[in-house]
Amino acid sequence: MRKLLDAAEAEFGERGFHDASISGITRRAGTALGSFYTYFDTKDDVFRALVRDMSERVRQVVGSSLGPDMSAFQTEEAALASFLTFARDHKEIYRIIDEAEFVDPGSYREHYETTATRIEARLKAGEKSGEFRAGMEEAHAWALMGMNVFLGLRYGVWSDSRPAEDLAAIARSILERGIAADRGD
Repeated sequence: MRKLLDAAEAEFGERGFHDASISGITRRAGTALGSFYTYFDTKDDVFRALVRDMSERVRQVVGSSLGPDMSAFQTEEAALASFLTFARDHKEIYRIIDEAEFVDPGSYREHYETTATRIEARLKAGEKSGEFRAGMEEAHAWALMGMNVFLGLRYGVWSDSRPAEDLAAIARSILERGIAADRGD
């Protein structure tokens, strides 16, 4: 199934949902057409599975970049740097997730809601540790996710001319001035 999902990523990413085809996916995967139907019934099914898969892969990549001894700001910086690297390696994610809004609105919404939930948990952990100010909530997570998404679009998809770590440091500086706990400065 991994070969089919990777091929679907390339096919949908290059051609878009409507122009992509099951035969194009199997050709890219180097598998027989029957292999596709072992796992999926329709093009819609593989697209839905691909959106879930890409969302899960982002979760894994970001999660593996985070360590238990990182400060809250280091955590957000590492999370963004790893996302930017993923976006550079998988530029198709933007087209696929954007098309999901129209092809499968449920998976589109699930992708962003689960991402926001993970970010909110990190923000609340930063609040609990005293690094982030009190009152971290869902809206903060969505705002941070919006920044990350657009940094990924600009510096992951459109151009990868700046090191991901430099961009993550810039984002961190915004966070440090925007959600840091007031320490009487």
